[in-house]
Amino acid sequence: MAVDVVVVGGGVVGAMCARYLAKKNLSVTVVEQGTIGGFCSKGNCGYVSPSHVLPLAEPGVLLKTLKSMTTPDSPFHIRPRLDLPLLGWLTNFARRCNEKDMMAAGLALNTILRSSFDEYKTVLAEDGIECEWQNDGILFVYRKASEFEAFCKTDDMLAEKFDRPSRRIIGDEALMEFEPALKPGNTGAFLYECDAHLHPERLMSQMRSNLMNQGVSLLEGTKVEEIVTEAGQVRSVKTSQGEIEAKHVVLAAGALSPMFQKALKCSIPVQPGKGLSITMQRPAVCPRVPLIFHDHRVAITPFQTGYRIGSTMEFAGYDTTINPRRLKLLTEGAKLYLKDPVGQQEEEPWWGWRPMTYDSVPIIGPTPKVRGGWLATGHSMLGISLASSTGKLIAEMITGEKPHIDPKPYAVTRF
Repeated sequence: MAVDVVVVGGGVVGAMCARYLAKKNLSVTVVEQGTIGGFCSKGNCGYVSPSHVLPLAEPGVLLKTLKSMTTPDSPFHIRPRLDLPLLGWLTNFARRCNEKDMMAAGLALNTILRSSFDEYKTVLAEDGIECEWQNDGILFVYRKASEFEAFCKTDDMLAEKFDRPSRRIIGDEALMEFEPALKPGNTGAFLYECDAHLHPERLMSQMRSNLMNQGVSLLEGTKVEEIVTEAGQVRSVKTSQGEIEAKHVVLAAGALSPMFQKALKCSIPVQPGKGLSITMQRPAVCPRVPLIFHDHRVAITPFQTGYRIGSTMEFAGYDTTINPRRLKLLTEGAKLYLKDPVGQQEEEPWWGWRPMTYDSVPIIGPTPKVRGGWLATGHSMLGISLASSTGKLIAEMITGEKPHIDPKPYAVTRF
């Protein structure tokens, strides 16, 4: 079996890469150890959020990060352990907790977020995808006056530096008039009307069908055992179902990407940041718009056909369990803010490993020492948001076209 491109990973990023590559009349095979869209692209909150331009590494974040290591119930938690790759990642993260690096990452994210948002509209229209897309914005709600006032400065900066202004809503009465699902007791909120949301399972289900119709070969339940190179050139991909000869390999394996860095001869500084979610029926008093409760790091998505509570972040390595205490943070956080916080649970609680880079900027582009090797990973908490532009950029670079955005800020050589 021989193809032009093998895409390793069948999440939203890998699927978008395959979609754009197939549009260029290349033969494409996607290898996924589970099912297409069945892991991180399944249970996330579905935000397509151009407002999320700031990285995790901001001035003042370092002290909070250190405190989280000793607070198991912190929404952002690092499980203490001896882990040298994580230690290196945290050291580099700490170095970037300054304004200069924050702004550089923000500019890189702003460019690709804008591009990806516009590209989503094209993809959904051209491919006839119905995924409950709603462009109603996202409401950032603050309970503590001190936190609200602190974010006012950030909001001003987002408007001035990134052209991402919000609509400020101040006081209980104004907030509950705008969003009747909220309880009293909140100081204020910021509505980012530039943001949208979609239902990730519906997106991925229809993308899977469309890829098959485009002639893309989907190998599900198939493990990649080795990326084979020869004389600095990709030759093939060995899988649990056999070997596939390929001119190019696109690594879109999310948090599992570092497992292939030796074969591709480059460092891939990605750490798994575990997120959780619970999917339910819509409660009787359901929010009109997605909500982020910043003080508690809890996010709410009111789908047209369901309701999801998600977020938190835990650096616990490749742990596959769900800590009930951390899951409880989601529902307890929602109860503080919402009149009717939970609906009837429809599915088992979900977890997924976010592929976190220490600068929060994705890794997109060629591997420097292996020809035909390409990276499309490290999208941190913005996989859904950045997937469409990532796929377009990868396809442009592989075919030698002029990229629609400058790929330099996303290159792996920046590390």
